[in-house]
Parts: sequence; C-alpha cells; structure tokens
Amino acid sequence: MKIDMHCHTKEGSLDGKVPIEEYIEKLKSEGFGGMLVTDHNSYHGYRHWKKYIKGKRHTDFLVLKGIEYDTFGAGHMLVIMPETIKLRILELRGLPAHLLISIVHACGGIIGPAHPCGEKYLSITNTKSYYKDPRIIRRFDFIEAFNACESEESNASAAKLAEKYGKPCFGGSDAHKIECVGKAYTEVPDEVKSESDLIACVMKDTPFKVGGSYYNKTTKEKMGKANKVLVYSFWVYNKVAGLSKAHKRNEKLKSEYSEKEL
Repeated sequence: MKIDMHCHTKEGSLDGKVPIEEYIEKLKSEGFGGMLVTDHNSYHGYRHWKKYIKGKRHTDFLVLKGIEYDTFGAGHMLVIMPETIKLRILELRGLPAHLLISIVHACGGIIGPAHPCGEKYLSITNTKSYYKDPRIIRRFDFIEAFNACESEESNASAAKLAEKYGKPCFGGSDAHKIECVGKAYTEVPDEVKSESDLIACVMKDTPFKVGGSYYNKTTKEKMGKANKVLVYSFWVYNKVAGLSKAHKRNEKLKSEYSEKEL
C-alpha cells in the first residue's frame, strides 16, 4: 500500500492550501491507500477529518495522525504517536530535540527528521544542534529519505544518512498545494491499519520502499537566491514563536509528565 508520509492540510497548516478531503480524493485517484497528516505543530487537520469525514466518506482510505514539529535549533521533526496517546505539548513548538525525542519515546511514539539535508535552520544536518552533536541521528527511529519538495542532492544525502545509521526510510510529498499532492510515497505492508501498526513496523526495522517525482514549483525554487531572505525570516519567526510558547510548554511538562517518564 502506498502512503504519502508528509502531508499539510488547509485545516491544520497556516501555509496549507489543500482541504483534507480534496487531498484524500487526489491521492485516491493516483492509487494511494493512505496518508499521514503532518501539519505544522498542529493536529487540526486530523481533527477535521475525524469529526467531519471519518466513518462517513472515504472509508476505504487510511488516514494516520502525525505532526511536523518545529524544534528549538534542530529543524523540523516528523512525529507519530500511538492512536491512544494524546500529547498536547506537541502542538507547542520550540522543544529542544533531545527532550522531544525523550518525550516521544517515553510515550511509545516514533520520531525522525523531515528533509534532514535540506534548507538551513529547517533541516537537522544544517543546524547548530547537529554540529554540536551529530550522534543525535542514532536516536531517531526513521529518516525522511525522499521529499518531493527537496532537491535530488538533498534526498541523496538523506538516503545515505539513513543507510549509514541503519534507519528505515520515509517518503512524502511535503505538499502544501494540490499540484504537489501524491508526488512522493512510502510503500508499507497492507496490514498497517493504525498508527500503532506503523510504529511496530518501524521498530522492527521493516524496510520501506520510497520514491516519487520532484515538485519544482516551490517558493524557494521561484525565489532563487532571494530565498535566503525567507530562510532568515523563518529563523527569526521560529525563535520568537518558540519562546512565546515556553511558559505553556513548561506547564504541560509539569502537569502531564513525571521525571520518571522523561
């Protein structure tokens, strides 16, 4: 079964342009059996599917809950938790990578870097956190080795990273616009029916086939060298947004997780 492992919806991501139902319809028309919803620091897209679509339409299509988390200084991470676990702290951006990994693992989830060899600040191998401790890669459960919005060089480096550390590969479109939906895939066993099933496959080091085609109409492609301005703007935004959530994150950590769990 083909699944798009990196999907942004209009309901869940500020920069998402595709409503989740339209996303599903496009994927189904291209032979996909499922999608992993990975909105930016939000589960709103998945909540919309669960409230308005689940059990009513598209009952032959698998929708899994994930999130793309903005860490403090280590780029973007894809996180998948068991369907029985609700971690509201994952909607409060800005945790450092090592703490985020510990929280996810303590609660039975899996985590891996999105586009690990891509844009500065957004991708772990191009962050100060990685330069300080490249061994952090060992703590991940998988690596996104094919991203339709990245360059061929970036994906090749990500695939080498996965091979070096023996990590399962994920492939996802990272689509924000309808033209990009379904550009990348991950082939998973047909027995995968839930987040827990997918987590179990990853923990068993099940080899996934990934691939797809490239989407060359991204904002960074259109902006060319001027994209550096956007990158630095994102760095400022990420720092400010992360710091603004610090108090809420601390309160969540105190109320929901004991020292033993972390």
